[in-house]
This record gives sequence, C-alpha cells and structure tokens, in this order.
Amino acid sequence: MADSNYLTITAIVTIAYQLSFFVIAAGFKFDKVTDFAGTTNFIVLALLTSLLSGSWYPRQVLLTSLVVIWGLRLGLFLLFRILAWGEDRRFDQTRNNVLQFAVFWVFQAVWVWVVSLPVTFVNATVTRNPPLGSLDALGCAMWAAGVLLEGAADQQKLRFKADAANRGHWCDVGVWRWSRHPNYCGEIMAWVGVLVVSSPVLQGWQWAAVMSPLFTAAILLFLSGMPLLEESANKKFGQRADYLQYRATTSPLIPLPPGLYALLPHFIKFAFFLELPIYAEHLSTARNSLIQEDQ
Repeated sequence: MADSNYLTITAIVTIAYQLSFFVIAAGFKFDKVTDFAGTTNFIVLALLTSLLSGSWYPRQVLLTSLVVIWGLRLGLFLLFRILAWGEDRRFDQTRNNVLQFAVFWVFQAVWVWVVSLPVTFVNATVTRNPPLGSLDALGCAMWAAGVLLEGAADQQKLRFKADAANRGHWCDVGVWRWSRHPNYCGEIMAWVGVLVVSSPVLQGWQWAAVMSPLFTAAILLFLSGMPLLEESANKKFGQRADYLQYRATTSPLIPLPPGLYALLPHFIKFAFFLELPIYAEHLSTARNSLIQEDQ
C-alpha cells in the first residue's frame, strides 16, 4: 500500500485539523482554542490510526490508550486554564499579524505529526505482533511517572498563581521546589515511555519514531519552553537574593532535593541536569546590581 504507515493520511488530517482551528483563532482573535487544538489532535491521530488498522493487538490498544489519556488530561487542563486566564500572552505580538500567527500553527501541526509517530507506526503495523513484556512494563512505568509528575506540577502551579498572596513570586511549592520545570520533565518522560512501548514493533526507517521524544525535548529545552520562561523569570526576579538562591539550589528540569543539588559541582549540573548558559541570560546584570546594593 502506498500509505502503509499512515504518514500521508495523518499529515492530511493534522493539517486540516490545525487549519480549521487557525481560522477560528485568527478570525475571531480567539486564543482559547490554541493549545486545545494541539493536544486533541494527538487524540484524533491515535484513534484514527487505530480504526484504520482494523486490528486490536494488545500493544496497539495500550499505546493508543496512553496517548488518548495523556491528551485528554493535558487538553482539558489547558482549556480550563485559558478560560480562567482569558488570553494567551504568548500571542500578544502576533495575533494581529495573520502571517506571524500562522507560523505558530504550522509549527504546531509539525509537532503533533512528528511526536505521534510511535503510535502511528504501531497502529499501522499489522504483520508483527510481539507479546507485551518487561520492556513494555518499563515504558508504561515511565509514561505513568511522567503523566503524574506533569499533572501534579500543573495543578500545584495553578493553585499557586490563583492565590493573591503569591503575586510577585515564582512558584516554588511542591514539585516546583525540586525542579524549576517539573511539568516539562514529566512530558518528556511520558513520550519516552511511549517510544519504549512502541520499540518492539519498529523496524527499519520506522525507527524515525525516536524523533518523538527528541523533538519534544528540543522544543521544551531550546525553543518555546524553558528558555522563554527562564528569561522572563530572570528579568522579573533576577535582582532578588532569594530568587538567586532558589536557582542555585533547584534543578532546571530533573527533580532533585535542593540540598543535594546545591552541593553538585557546576560541570555535573551542566552535563547531567542541563543547567545550560541559555537559562542564565540577564542574571549577570542582576547579580552585579545586587552586589552594588550590598556594598
């Protein structure tokens, strides 16, 4: 079959799905559907490829379920959050420029299609049906730990920001005391777990599915995730000694007890905990100002 791996049909459906929501968002200056369109697109592709396969092997059902559960949890959370907040500040500079706004939607379509590759390939493969085993248990454990971490982080930060007493302060409660971005760590873990569960089926160029967690990590670590949030926090709080102490004792991504992280040498923080220079922008000026104030 020309589209035996469902790459064409999933690309067409993703483009159509994102385009329909883009028309609504751009036409009505309506931010509330943006993240919902992204996360629910994963659900659509997982269910679509499952139905197209015409088979219900345990691995196909399991992997489809993992993606659907992840998408439902995150999609509903993001929808309720934006309904409470009213608008998405990420688009303050682009929502009135259709072409710039469209770039985000194109990128979102690519993100959905690439990250969905593991479940797409598994559901498209009906000639190989290896039984579930210990590797699948490991993948499911990683997925579950990731979803629980991401969910806990999302709820804790939402409650923190809803409390007026916390205005003008960064979130450092719960899992946020052990990681500056625990929700992103959880998301990466979840998609690594999905890849692990899919791996016994993958053959040949289907191993392109490894791009799923790699692309997720690249976006969160280097593009629209952590760099933007770290820059924003550094600008807001970089001249506060308590914030600098929080940064020095809190891992950027992988959760670790603050007392232990503070003792690690810088090269260990850099190599194993991703304390990258791009996350320290605007801090040098802040530190100099703080030193001058102390003097």
